[in-house]
Amino acid sequence: MSIKVYVPRDTTTLSLDGNRVALEIIKEAESRGEDIQLIRNGSRGVFWLEPMVEVETNQGRVAYGPVEVRDVTRLFDAGFLAGSDSHKLSLGKPEELPYLKKQQRLTFARAGIIDPVSIDDYKALEGFKGLARSLQLTGQEIVDEVKASGLRGRGGAAFPTGIKWQTVHDCPPDQKYIVCNADEGDSGTFADRMVMEADPFMLIEGMTIAGLAVGATQGYIYLRSEYPVAYDILKEAIDNAYAAGYLGSDLLGSGKTFDLEVRLGAAAYICGEETSLLESLEGKRGLVRFKPPLPAIEGLFGKPTIVNNVLSLAAVPYIMSEGGQAYADYGMGRSRGTLPFQLAGNVQQGGLIELAFGPTLRQLIDDFGGGTASGRPMKAIQVGGPLGAYLPESQWDTPLDYEAFAAIEAVLGHGGIVIFDDTVDMTEQARFSMEFCVEESCGKCTPCRIGSTRGVEVIDKIRSGVNVEANLTLLDDLCDTMIHGSLCAMGGMTPFPVQSAFKHFPEDIDKAIAHSTSAEVH
Repeated sequence: MSIKVYVPRDTTTLSLDGNRVALEIIKEAESRGEDIQLIRNGSRGVFWLEPMVEVETNQGRVAYGPVEVRDVTRLFDAGFLAGSDSHKLSLGKPEELPYLKKQQRLTFARAGIIDPVSIDDYKALEGFKGLARSLQLTGQEIVDEVKASGLRGRGGAAFPTGIKWQTVHDCPPDQKYIVCNADEGDSGTFADRMVMEADPFMLIEGMTIAGLAVGATQGYIYLRSEYPVAYDILKEAIDNAYAAGYLGSDLLGSGKTFDLEVRLGAAAYICGEETSLLESLEGKRGLVRFKPPLPAIEGLFGKPTIVNNVLSLAAVPYIMSEGGQAYADYGMGRSRGTLPFQLAGNVQQGGLIELAFGPTLRQLIDDFGGGTASGRPMKAIQVGGPLGAYLPESQWDTPLDYEAFAAIEAVLGHGGIVIFDDTVDMTEQARFSMEFCVEESCGKCTPCRIGSTRGVEVIDKIRSGVNVEANLTLLDDLCDTMIHGSLCAMGGMTPFPVQSAFKHFPEDIDKAIAHSTSAEVH
């Protein structure tokens, strides 16, 4: 009987020579006469250990990592096909790794365990159970279950998902659409990519259930063009779902219809904003639409449309399988369920951590981060992508909760967490935030288009020591205008990182001025 060996095929592992490791394992096994079955699974999200190779043994799976091509021969010599722990790269059972054991995995329960394009693997671990149940319910009953779960949008705005679905459900029966926003562009985020590369059927199932809930028969996954691996895996998974009757004109013999396809994005950050995304999906330039009307009423091609993030839709199969209350039992306050936090930046143990809302930012960093990669003290943490505030140590005891973060003028957003050590210049980070807006603004509204350009200029004057106090006041006024006058969150949230950088790290202004003066002297 063949020995199953798992080597991930996700983007992170491939960037670390995962394909060559897989080929070397096949070559070495053939040379030794070993009968193996190589399975290309997804990543478990323990990225600092990738490529993490796993072997199926009588006692369960045993992991080794990070494996390089040069390690393969010695792994075979050490008996890794039998699960030996004699090699220095031996990690034991992956589920016993503290990084994974301390998590609460609902959405990512199958990530790294299954072959991502195998329907049999997916079904063996509760896959399509939620869809089977949903086919026995009315659309309103499905919507009610999602409402009971307390699920809120995982794309950043945190709007109650059930309310959005109810609005589309209540629109007159006509053509309706389900659109998945997979244009994951925030710095330090990769949870959407992990869903699509490690467990794509979960997203397919979630979108199909959404279609049943509101009477939509067509779905689109708007995928960022920078995700070619996810694109290939999604297409293969969708083809397999059609072949097995989980998509198409007769879902599991129910007579219900749901079709799904992937559309590549326009390589623009602004297309992560839902109305700009819809414009792009219609083949137009990605410009933000005025609201109202809301996309739930007049969305894609003017029809009622659900626009949800990957993580929102990926949470639905668990909710429909186990019940809305089972999901709501996790979390705190109005933040129910779990959020996959993504640890990146200057950190020793970067990866994905799925936890129920509630622990503090400091607890998450201490329990999972392993300190900075540089070995220097941490200085600032940015949460929520490039539009999220920079948090000083005095705010690291804030609970990971939407309302708790809003109370300190910060955002959880998509759950991206980027760490900076004490060598960072926060005035430079503030400048980067404004410059990012200059580059990524759709240009439709003046506060965003012109405000960000002027913002870069004002920050440059402050860093050069020109009328510092007057320009700090001017920068505050400019930020206030952008917050209250911008058409969407691109301009409306850009001031958050800028203001937090100057508010919490004022000492960096003097350092920047001193550096500027020194540069002029020399």
